[in-house]
Amino acid sequence: MADSFSKKEKQKIKAQKKKDKQARKDARKAEDKGGSLENMLAYVDENGMIVSAPPDLSKKKKEIKAEEIELGVPKKDDSPVEEVVLSGKVSFFNDGKGYGFIKDKGSQTSYFVHMNNCEEPIVEGDQVQFLLERSDRGMIAVKVKKI
Repeated sequence: MADSFSKKEKQKIKAQKKKDKQARKDARKAEDKGGSLENMLAYVDENGMIVSAPPDLSKKKKEIKAEEIELGVPKKDDSPVEEVVLSGKVSFFNDGKGYGFIKDKGSQTSYFVHMNNCEEPIVEGDQVQFLLERSDRGMIAVKVKKI
């Protein structure tokens, strides 16, 4: 048969556990693990290293003019952009859908090309000259001509 406890024995065990728990809680309070707040603080220096002493800010103060601070999107340069004519090879072109890719000779970078940006029809394997233009999805080839 299994051992059974009476109601009073269960209450004694429960009271003893509660007493032990309170004693452990008091012992933790009595221990001063962390020390003072100053001992727990850590600082990060200008190199990103964690140090125990606060950095000396008086040495490295820079004077910043309010006029030099630029909020928002930087102003666009109105200087003319040089159009560099690149040459490459049509690595893929789908006539049915009207788009393909041109691989640049110099950088071996592939650029998207659409048939609307071609001055004459092109097919896969043609040597072409083209200009680059920024689109919402990246750089695309425009003004594409066969060489």
